[in-house]
Amino acid sequence: MKKLLFSVLFLVIANTSVFAQKFDELAQTPPMGWNTWNTFQTKIDEPLLKGMVDAYVSSGMRDAGYTYFVLDDGWMSMERDSNGNLVADPKKFPNGMKAFADYVHSKGMKFGIYNCAGTKTCAGYPGTRGFEYQDARLYASWGVDYLKYDWCNTDSLNAREAYITMSSALKATGRPIVFSLCEWGQHQPWLWAKGVGQLYRTTGDIYAGFDKNLNNGTWTALSVLSILDKQVNIRQYAGPGHWNDPDMLEVGNGMSFNEDKAHFSLWCMLAAPLMGGNDLRKMSEQTKNILTNKEVIAIDQDALGAEGFRYYSFDGLEIWVKPLTNGELAVCFLNRSERPQVINYDWVAHVIQDKISNTNVDFTLATYKLRDLWAKKDLGTTQKPFKQSVAAHDVVLLRLTKQ
Repeated sequence: MKKLLFSVLFLVIANTSVFAQKFDELAQTPPMGWNTWNTFQTKIDEPLLKGMVDAYVSSGMRDAGYTYFVLDDGWMSMERDSNGNLVADPKKFPNGMKAFADYVHSKGMKFGIYNCAGTKTCAGYPGTRGFEYQDARLYASWGVDYLKYDWCNTDSLNAREAYITMSSALKATGRPIVFSLCEWGQHQPWLWAKGVGQLYRTTGDIYAGFDKNLNNGTWTALSVLSILDKQVNIRQYAGPGHWNDPDMLEVGNGMSFNEDKAHFSLWCMLAAPLMGGNDLRKMSEQTKNILTNKEVIAIDQDALGAEGFRYYSFDGLEIWVKPLTNGELAVCFLNRSERPQVINYDWVAHVIQDKISNTNVDFTLATYKLRDLWAKKDLGTTQKPFKQSVAAHDVVLLRLTKQ
């Protein structure tokens, strides 16, 4: 009898350890993917999205490292079925969600889905409150790999407890599902969400505006620079397996080429999740070149997992620094102003220090090679001052490697 009890206990511990390991290994670098919301909102259906999956592959996005294909709000019927299960809208997805997930997987990608911690989603579809474990089991049966979990219609619900409940439900399925907490940073998730999910929104919703917020009456959509400024004091809470999420990318959705390039560069400097939100079927070559620049993506995906910091700011010109593995650095010169600015930066006159990543770079003691990641060319070393003009709302992004 003792042997039997010991065997059962051993199996329980072993299975628990395996499940825990599966979740501990998720999102060791910021998740990369694409989400339906920014372009299509709830106007989605199976033919449209199969075309988007195909474009995901043919455009080079998948090969550049993007992994997840995520359906946002609007994929489900307005009512649960007689057993309380969520149902894919039969008009939008006549073959059901499992078949669509299989299509995504057949293309070498992972499948993500959306719901909400409240009684209804933001668009008025059935929320998950009270159905956490049932919904989690359903997602696992469909082959879901990623869940974006929103915060509408939550009344007086406790955010931390609501997200812990859903996190536990996902883990109980035994399927490793990346959990994206989307409560807009209202309850400071960076203080408690490590171990609950793999990424957590730090602000309200973004829109395709670079430096001015958009007042929508009852709520305000945030610009790229407004969101950037909100990340400054929380970088110590990000790292492998737990990422600050400044919201999805608006590259290709109406900003200028310079602004798109700056937006993408800054998100990579922030070690942010990279979730495209443009129409992949209609990408310009400029947009494609931004989203698939592997040298820039490598800054975001660096294994050290350090979020960048604002090192210098004066008269609209900023220097952002991101420590990388092997003692390397990414340095981003950002021109927030409406006019071109000239960079004249003497490396040897400055020491770059960062207590969070234990970085201490003295350019009088070591020489670094400079690589311009957008021009894709080498620019000498830190032995000479760096001089270059940077256009309005644009960046110069460098990788520094020890010589």
